[in-house]
Amino acid sequence: MKKALVTGVNGQLGKALLASRPEGWTCVALDRAALDLSDPDAIARLVDAEQPDLVLNAAAYTAVDRAESEPELAHAVNAGAPAAFARALGGAGRLVQVSTDFVFDGTSGRGYRPDDARNPQSVYGASKAAGEDAAGDSAIIVRTSWVYAAGGANFVRTMLRLMRERDELRVVGDQIGSPTWATGLAHTLWGLAARDATGIWHHRDDGVASWYDFAVAIAEEAHAIGLLARIPAITPIATADYPTPAKRPSFSVLDVSATRAALSSAAVHWRTNLKTMLEEEIALG
Repeated sequence: MKKALVTGVNGQLGKALLASRPEGWTCVALDRAALDLSDPDAIARLVDAEQPDLVLNAAAYTAVDRAESEPELAHAVNAGAPAAFARALGGAGRLVQVSTDFVFDGTSGRGYRPDDARNPQSVYGASKAAGEDAAGDSAIIVRTSWVYAAGGANFVRTMLRLMRERDELRVVGDQIGSPTWATGLAHTLWGLAARDATGIWHHRDDGVASWYDFAVAIAEEAHAIGLLARIPAITPIATADYPTPAKRPSFSVLDVSATRAALSSAAVHWRTNLKTMLEEEIALG
């Protein structure tokens, strides 16, 4: 039986990783109380005690706007933790580090490839780029975007709450990316680990969308299955009309062709996965 350490198990990706654990693996589930990711000594002690074959680092500092005023903490968690894991493993185990589309500046006219130059525009993006570097050449680094899951803290569930509370919503329509269902991402992480992959990979659901497109789909699909009693008016706005402390990439679609070829995985459109997630929301009550 192989052993994996899974961080961030109370988060949506951490839960998906535990739920999709392949046969032959046992998981040590780690939440914030069990492991302080900003403490490299604690990471070293844990790895030494558990001697894992794999570390799935699904935890991160993800408060994009707050990171602008807490850069030290963002870097301690997003860059310091993978560096500490890499040192502690020392080649005796593998590290899977989850990264983000925010390492890019959003100026590309095509999907970003794994080897494209990074140019993060925010503290959060810079901290995740530093985490990629810290993870080392033997790590599996998987960039993703717009992650959501049933029961999690994410855009879908925020929209559902606001749609029940308001008659009209204004949603940014000029930031383009791809939603990603956490369950599909979890399968990709386990799949790349099983194939002893190394280097940088990309994962997202098929298709592209703006946040406005995503919100409209959420309303339509939720209404169709009874999660919403009515569909509110949804109006697209420009990024300039909704200023935030952190700058976000205007285009962050990831090229996932290499990942799909390596895993022989079929492309599933984000709207299909959204329907599944909403059905899971109903099941959760």
